[in-house]
Amino acid sequence: MTAEVINGKDLAQELRMNMKEEVTKLKQKGIHPHLTVVLIGDNPASKSYVKGKEKAAAEVGISSSLIELPASTSEEELLNLIHKLNDDITVNGILVQLPLPKHISEQKVIDTINPDKDVDGFHPINVGKMMLGEDTFLPCTPYGIITMLKSRSIDIEGKHAVIIGRSNIVGKPVGQLLLNENATVTYCHSRTTNLKEYTSKADILIVAIGRPNVITADDIKEGAVVIDVGINRLETGKLTGDVDFDSAVEKASYITPVPKGVGPMTIAMLLENTIKAAKGLENR
Repeated sequence: MTAEVINGKDLAQELRMNMKEEVTKLKQKGIHPHLTVVLIGDNPASKSYVKGKEKAAAEVGISSSLIELPASTSEEELLNLIHKLNDDITVNGILVQLPLPKHISEQKVIDTINPDKDVDGFHPINVGKMMLGEDTFLPCTPYGIITMLKSRSIDIEGKHAVIIGRSNIVGKPVGQLLLNENATVTYCHSRTTNLKEYTSKADILIVAIGRPNVITADDIKEGAVVIDVGINRLETGKLTGDVDFDSAVEKASYITPVPKGVGPMTIAMLLENTIKAAKGLENR
């Protein structure tokens, strides 16, 4: 069997077309969705991500502004800026691009963002609501993964989902979202012994460990759904995922590529959350 490739770039494009209509309707009601991105320092990868976010926002009619600050910015200065953005009624979504310089506490920054403007879905209040299955802003990458599975009507209920990786940004929340969809979830990580014992039993395998081509066809079950969250740049300059795509594609039923897989969906879900934040104004 050769797996069906779930192209995140195409799906994200489709979603943006629908969002564009939604934003047009909001504007007719006098609601203008606006995202403010804060970028500290000059990390080239972060700059590239931010550019992609700005471009996608413009495409659907969401206005965005970028506040660039030097790496020497103090934690206090950043927190003061977030308080100002929290109070600014023209700002619907606040995104502080991670990673931050070492002298700034990421958790303090996340905790300071108003949960109603937390379009990254990282605030403890929104994480708690997600755990309880309540309506909230979902973390963008996990939200994108669930959207990809549903776009192909892949049955999640009752399936064994194995997550490799336990970060607060991807691993933990995607497992919770799958649990909310009634999957049986197993978490694996760097301390897991005999990883293959778990991966080979997964109906749905989510790989988010940041090591190139570490999962091969030998590690997966025949017909598994394989979602590759990793983005690694090889010495040749080529981008590759955590999964050895060429071997896995021959054994999986569905698989995501790198690039053009989960990455574009993460940005699409950020826009979805920004629209949700703006729509919240109708009910206030």
